Amino acid sequence: MYKYIGVIPARYGSSRLPGKPLADICGKPMIWWVYNRVLQVKELDGVYIATDDKRIVDVCHDLKMDVLLTLSKHATHLDRLSEFAEKVSANFYINVNGDEPLIEPECIRDLIPIDVDPESDYAANGMMVVENPVDAIDTSKGKIVTDVNGYGMYISRYPIPYPKASSNYQIKKFVGVQCFTKKALAFCGKTPRGPLEQIEDCDEFRFLENGYKLKFIMTHSTAFAVDTQKDLDKVRAIIKQELRFIDSAEDFFGGKNNEES
Repeated sequence: MYKYIGVIPARYGSSRLPGKPLADICGKPMIWWVYNRVLQVKELDGVYIATDDKRIVDVCHDLKMDVLLTLSKHATHLDRLSEFAEKVSANFYINVNGDEPLIEPECIRDLIPIDVDPESDYAANGMMVVENPVDAIDTSKGKIVTDVNGYGMYISRYPIPYPKASSNYQIKKFVGVQCFTKKALAFCGKTPRGPLEQIEDCDEFRFLENGYKLKFIMTHSTAFAVDTQKDLDKVRAIIKQELRFIDSAEDFFGGKNNEES
């Protein structure tokens, strides 16, 4: 029986929105909303927040969320996950970005592997077809080109591929859910950032630049990452609307956080 652990990296020092894991959304910090979304995935054997900041740790303890304090030196979430995997044993680690308070549990389930060797260097990332034309030119959203077997070939901030000879194609973008084996995360921890990873500022080039395969799994999500104050305001409005006929944020998740954490 394999062990699946959900991990939510939460860095305090975001350049565009400092302290965003603790940003208030309808009376709860953003990280609480992400954590409770991930808790809805029954297939997971546990859910943790991995953070570099004691302020986040203290809030997690107050709200009865499992948390691990990691080193502050990590340049990327892959490095933080690598440290986490050294300290918390599992066969597969399901990463959900800490700025995805609207992520659907179904997207997380799509990344839970079937018939994958837990001793391999398996790594996978969610992707979906771009539906909003604005997303195609939004440089905060990574666009993906895969080979015929679904493995990543290139990741870009700009729309790819370019329709020179045919317009019969779909642009695909990142979804902030990933799956890694312990071996894949160990590789990330000992391998420095390469030129393309630094140029595009895309952690997943760690695999592509070093000859490792990165599987892209098709899923669908209406959620979006909170990168700016505008994103945060939009999420607040969405959740406020969802809470209009519910007594409390806890009731939104059926009291699950209080009962099981």
